Amino acid sequence: MTNIEKGALLKLFIRSGYVLDFSTADFDAFTMHSVGVALCQKYQLSKGKSLTAFIDEASVDDSYKLLSDLLTYYETQYGQFESETHESDLFGTASGSYRRLYLSCKDIIEKYRKSDPNVVIAKAVEESFSTVYMSQQIKLMLDCQESYPAEAIGKAKELIESCCRTILKNRGKEIDENWKFQQLVGRVFDELDVKPDKVDEKDIIAGSLKRIYGSLKGIVQPIAEIRNAFGTGHGRTADFTGLDSRHAKLLVGMSTTLVQFLWSTHEEKPLVNSDPLF
Repeated sequence: MTNIEKGALLKLFIRSGYVLDFSTADFDAFTMHSVGVALCQKYQLSKGKSLTAFIDEASVDDSYKLLSDLLTYYETQYGQFESETHESDLFGTASGSYRRLYLSCKDIIEKYRKSDPNVVIAKAVEESFSTVYMSQQIKLMLDCQESYPAEAIGKAKELIESCCRTILKNRGKEIDENWKFQQLVGRVFDELDVKPDKVDEKDIIAGSLKRIYGSLKGIVQPIAEIRNAFGTGHGRTADFTGLDSRHAKLLVGMSTTLVQFLWSTHEEKPLVNSDPLF
């Protein structure tokens, strides 16, 4: 993100030393939840100066994360949002100026969001599945990976499970409801012949493919284990400490990559008992 882009976002959020309508305590709580740092407490400055100081020295990922979260807050919680961004505002009014600034900032955040590798991969997966459910699962997983890592981790496993069930259903295979997660995914690997011993030994990359196939299947159990320990879907004690967004992004990337590969293999591989088209 360029300094000009950061400046535009800061101009939208900082109002005469304040940051939107946050109190100091609320702002510290917000930034602690967003990037793990209570900015005013750290810098001992006003909210606006603390935010500027952090953006000046923070990593690209942390800057984007906090600015993106602030834009979401502006759109959903800030009391003046409606009046500042209403289409009927004249260009010469203060609120009209904020409208133009807001639209520019929204474009900036969206541009960088689209450059996230996990978003790019997941978008390809979303376009492959035709059901509304699949699209909702993918969108929810991506939206949660920063703010709610446990939810994203839970959805990462659910995405794989949903994909595998869809593949088996489309291929006319029965699904045993007593199968564990690993058994379900293993059945899809078998159905699609995604197995090291099915690789053509004459292929010049046979050895590499065998290792990749083995690694793909190998990630299934760890994903299930991490989801059981840190994802949603299980009761937690009051002192539960979850994983951070780095690990959520890792599982999101792994699950969308696996699903994309399995689904494209399913589409390209003819059904065993299907009649020839020609």
